[in-house]
Amino acid sequence: MFSLKSITDSIQVWLSANLGATGALIAQCVIVILLAIALFAVLGLVLVLMERKVAARMQVRLGPNRVGPWGSMQTAADTLKLIVKEGLTPDGADKFLFNLAPYIVMIVAMLLLAPIAYANNFQIWDINIGVLYVTAVSSLGVIGILMAGWASNNNYSLLGAMRSGAQIVSYELSAGLAILTIVVLTGSLQISEIVQSQADGWWIFKGHIPAIIAFIIFIIAVTAETNRAPFDLAEAESELTAGFHTEYSGMKFALFFLAEYINIFIVCAIGATLFLGGWMPLHIGNWQAFNHIMDYIPSSVWFFGKVFFLIFLIMWFRWTFPRLRVDQLLNLEWKYLLPISLFNLLLVTMIAILGWHF
Repeated sequence: MFSLKSITDSIQVWLSANLGATGALIAQCVIVILLAIALFAVLGLVLVLMERKVAARMQVRLGPNRVGPWGSMQTAADTLKLIVKEGLTPDGADKFLFNLAPYIVMIVAMLLLAPIAYANNFQIWDINIGVLYVTAVSSLGVIGILMAGWASNNNYSLLGAMRSGAQIVSYELSAGLAILTIVVLTGSLQISEIVQSQADGWWIFKGHIPAIIAFIIFIIAVTAETNRAPFDLAEAESELTAGFHTEYSGMKFALFFLAEYINIFIVCAIGATLFLGGWMPLHIGNWQAFNHIMDYIPSSVWFFGKVFFLIFLIMWFRWTFPRLRVDQLLNLEWKYLLPISLFNLLLVTMIAILGWHF
């Protein structure tokens, strides 16, 4: 039976034998880049279609149903439309920064795909500070948003960008503290080690109350960080037309749109990795028969199943809760989520110091 590790090892041996050490390294980098781009594109198409289908289900309507079976090719048709559509740059805009902004947002999203463990022994970059890498690199995305708002020479765009900047910087604190809770329980920043620490139980279960609190805060915070409703004030159509990307069209707009959905996948992948065991199967105590059956399910199926469950949860929020005002959004973070996160981190640190094992 072939595994992902055996396949990748075979490819590496073949490249080294035929291309030499340097050539094999270059070929591996090219293959990884192409796979990342392919994953980026496929996830964007799938998630946009999923969003529309979930929205239709929530609102008791049909959703996309014309292009392809069950509307499955609708997002591909929309992509083709955006590719051929003219991309306009406003006369008063800073043309260099205006055109650079969507690429910065997209590149940041692509960089975050590297440390995620998609399956057992299937990870682009198993860095020993994987969690720190994710939190640090994800903070750079706001630069592209602020750049887009300022360079557009549009008051709506600038206001949307400033809202987004304040929102992302604020909710990063609670998301980071929720992540630190699992880091304290695990004792490692390496994503593969965090996954392995859940072989005897996912942290959402064996971490008890602190892990559950951290999980709830994490989901709320990352929903706000990705500018998703009910925290989508940066793109509030009723107030700011389209917010920071009001002046964008064609593929430049598509890059912002695509990066938003990839960011949703990334935050849900981190949530599934930290709290739900990543690619680890569900095991229940001494239920040997049940656990043995769960082991037959491929690790990649476990990982993507958990990720898409969290994505569905975030989409559910969008079509359920009304949009908050700016003051309500910031009060939720600074008056409630941040103090609770600090207390929760203190609690879990005391538990770790006292040596209470889960």
